[in-house]
Amino acid sequence: ARLVQSGAELRNPGASVKVPCKGSGYGFKNYYINWLRQPPGGQGLEWMGRIDPADGTTEEAEKFQGRVAFTMDTSNSTVYVELYSLKSEDTAVYYCATEAHGFMETWGSGTQVTVSS
Repeated sequence: ARLVQSGAELRNPGASVKVPCKGSGYGFKNYYINWLRQPPGGQGLEWMGRIDPADGTTEEAEKFQGRVAFTMDTSNSTVYVELYSLKSEDTAVYYCATEAHGFMETWGSGTQVTVSS
């Protein structure tokens, strides 16, 4: 199993960003895909939410409700996280990860998102 993420993104405050995560080498619809992020400076991982590729059902962390969207393109085995109204505090490395039995199993390499004017 493998999750491939895109390269770095730079956005201005107030803009939005859409980060892809492409799965391969496993049954794409068989596992939830979670999104997590890690701000700079050695801060811990923050769970943002997840999507069920089997039916598109999503779950968002309360902190991000109303400002995040999880979508998918099953024809390309790709899921996306889109974050709106970006703030400098959204600067972080964004990761996707498959979930199996309640644990994050396969991780993407991460996408650096920088929000700066």
